Formats: sequence, structure tokens, C-alpha cells
Amino acid sequence: MTSLDEQARAILRGNDQGGYTLPTHGLYPYQWNWDSAFAAWGFATFDNARAWDELDTLMASQWDTGMVPHIIFHKPDPGYFPGPDVWQTGQSPATSGITQPPVAAIMARKVWEMDPEAGQARMAALYPKLLAWHRWWHEVRCTHGPAAITHPWESGRDNCPDWDIGMAGVDGSSAGQYQRRDTGHVNPEMRPTKQDYDRYIAMVKFGCSVDWDQARIVRDGPFLMADPGITFMLLRADEDLAVMGRALGEDVTKLLGWAKDLRAALPTIWNDELNAYDALNLKTGEFANILGSGAFMAYLADAGNPQLDAQLMRVWDKVNYGIPSADPEAATFDPRKYWRGPTWPVVNALLAIGLRDAGRADLAERLRAQTASLIRKHGFYEYFDPLDATPCGGADFTWTAAIWLTWAGRDVESDAVRGAA
Repeated sequence: MTSLDEQARAILRGNDQGGYTLPTHGLYPYQWNWDSAFAAWGFATFDNARAWDELDTLMASQWDTGMVPHIIFHKPDPGYFPGPDVWQTGQSPATSGITQPPVAAIMARKVWEMDPEAGQARMAALYPKLLAWHRWWHEVRCTHGPAAITHPWESGRDNCPDWDIGMAGVDGSSAGQYQRRDTGHVNPEMRPTKQDYDRYIAMVKFGCSVDWDQARIVRDGPFLMADPGITFMLLRADEDLAVMGRALGEDVTKLLGWAKDLRAALPTIWNDELNAYDALNLKTGEFANILGSGAFMAYLADAGNPQLDAQLMRVWDKVNYGIPSADPEAATFDPRKYWRGPTWPVVNALLAIGLRDAGRADLAERLRAQTASLIRKHGFYEYFDPLDATPCGGADFTWTAAIWLTWAGRDVESDAVRGAA
């Protein structure tokens, strides 16, 4: 019988397109930004050079502005929507016009620490590109303090309830006719609605209309929300990049200044009524007033507190497997609908890194054991129902295989050895 470790390595190899990795065949036929970062972490457990190749290929499509796009369209795939003809970014290779969670520096540090000698030259070459991306984030998207997104897809948590108040202000009536691929590969009930998609496409069309001028999109675009999840990931990534910068002999003063400013902005996204960090509609000043998994990324950035601890335990104790992507007690909770309730192994892994770093090894191990149970029961699916473990989304999923190899499939002792602590 093939072991789960062997199955996970086979998934990474099977989704490998030579320098970049698909999230899964069919459903996601291109290179996705934060998926690739996790793929690198997974590859590093058995092929260090391939791990660095993944990060290099991702950063090779960085825009002159410093932004790293959320999709890179390496090869034509006419069945995918929205494809490069919709985005119209003029990049080569073609890319989308938005970004995704900045976890690449977090994962690069993990990869480097697994074999520092082999990674020294690779990290030295990657460092200025990561720094430029972080500069873009701070100078373009942190103008209100916390990190802001201009499209829900940038958050990585596409249709989570956090964005409902911002989405309500987007007119999707001009989206036109289109054929989605996602609903042909998985149960449509598990995916964002057509109304959601109409609004997503309206946001893309606005970006096209201003030639993807990010300052104009932030100022005049239909959607602008502060994202706790991205804020915390960026803060952690800043600090990880600074660690690598120091080791390379770089001056990290600017990087640490950005991190300091971002940490100082955290009270902006603390919602006293919710007793948690919350998404904030920057167009209206309104909080989403919904607890989502993005709030718990605070632990990744060492920004937890007793009130958030209480919310984490309340939410976690309402389900059986991992951290749900939305509050199980909220009316919007749907345990199988993409980011409106399911548990995501990759998010659990990020949260566990933060919990371990905060000295909460007991909680990190509880989370690891529950995530491992899902994978042992059903395999390497994209996400799972947190109540009954039903597998959802794409199968043979790259980042689920990656976090099995690096974290979920490891015991506490080998966890630290593989860079997951």
C-alpha cells in the first residue's frame, strides 16, 4: 500500500509543469501565487532545488511596479474563465491584474532553513524581488494603515462573509455572458454564486478600464476593504524577510519600519463589538461584523490577545475538524461552500505555525492532529466540511499534499526538523 507521504510526493510531481506547479489539474490549470509558495515548502522536503525553482518562477512574472500577480498564464487553456483575454494586462507571460496573500517570504524562510547552505545563493537572488513586492504592498495597499484588497480574490478567501458588505456596493449587471469552469469540475453548491461572479468580473473590467493603474483602482475602484488575514500575513512575511536580509548582510531598516507601521495600524481593524479583528470597508468605514479565519491569522504575526483566544476556542469547539473559515454560529455559515465555512488544511498550517511560535504547542498539536485526520480519512482535497469531514473542492491538491509533508503528517519532533515550527 502506498504511504501518504509517497502519495503526497506523487501529487506534487504530477502537478509539476516544470518550474511551476498547478494547484490541481482541470479546476486550476495555471500557476497561482500563494499555492506556489506552499508548493515550494512541500518540494523542499525531498527536492530542495525544485523548491527554489518554484519561487523563482513565481517571482519571474513580477510586474515592474513590484506586484506579483495572483495567476500566471504560462500555457493557453481556452476553457478557463476569466483567462488572459479578460484580464488584458499586457504582461508576458500573461498574468492577472491583481495579487494574492504575500506568503512567499514566509515559505522562502521555511525552505531556506531546511537547507541553509544549499539555499544561500538562491535566497540572495530572490531577496530583492521579495523586497520589491513588500514595498509595493506597503506603498500601494497600506495607505489606510492595514493592508487593503481591491478584489476579494486577492485575499485568497474569495467568497468569505467578510467581503459581503463590500460586495454589496459592486454593480455586477455589466458582467456579460461567460462560462465558468469551476462549476463544471466540482459541485456548484460548493462554489461562489453567479451573483458573486458577476461582481468579481465587474471589478476585473474596472481594472482593465484604468490599465491596471493601482493608485486609481484603490482610489476609484468599486471595492476596497482592509483584510485582517493579509495584514497579518504581510506582517509575518516582513519579519521573516528581515531575518533573511540580516543573514545576507542586507540593511533591513526600511523593512522593519514597514513592519512597525503595520503593527501600529492593527487597532484600526480591531472590532470591540466582535471582540476580534475584523474586515473593514474602507469606502464606508463599516466593519463586516463577521468573524472569519483571517482574524485568527493574528497568531501568525504574534498579535493574539485574550479576547481573540476566547473567540478562537468558541469557534473551534463548535466543529470537529480544524478551524472553520467562518463563524459556525453566524447565519452565513455554510460548512461546504468554499470560504463560507469549510476548514482549509493550508490555513490550519499557517495558524499552527503562529500557535507554536507563541508557545501554544498544545493547540498547534490539536490542530495538526485534526488536519491529519481529514487527510487520512479522505485524501488530499482542497478543503473539508469541518463538521463531518466531507471532502470538498479539488482532489489531489498541491498545497494539501505540501502541508502533509511539512506539517500535518509529522509528529512534534520531526515537525521542527522540517521547518514547520
